[in-house]
Amino acid sequence: MGVVGAGVPWDLTTHFIGHELTSLFDMDHGQTLAIILPSVMEVRREKKHAKLLPYAERVWQIESGSDEEKIDMAIPKNRKFFESLGVKTRLSQYGVGADKIPVIVEQLKAHGMTAISETRDITLDISQKILEGAT
Repeated sequence: MGVVGAGVPWDLTTHFIGHELTSLFDMDHGQTLAIILPSVMEVRREKKHAKLLPYAERVWQIESGSDEEKIDMAIPKNRKFFESLGVKTRLSQYGVGADKIPVIVEQLKAHGMTAISETRDITLDISQKILEGAT
């Protein structure tokens, strides 16, 4: 992984939240990434605009529409791609309801994951919004 990220800031938010899902609910890492990534993209769309727009254009070949419309189309395409591989993309599909979100947030706190992302600006409140979007 070090070579892939050489010279660019890394955002491991999806991984950090995913690790808590693995430890609490025995999901594999790929499953947790498929659950969390689309929600991270949605919740962080303003902060990630500079990454999401090229993602929409280069990965999904979305060429028409405004920048926001392109991003609007890319995020569900990401979720549908995971689902096309047979991977569930919602916590509820694994029997994890919204009532478990406080437990996950507590685990993040217990493990020092209170300021995550490449800019360290994802607080526990933002992590909770990401989890709510993934339910």
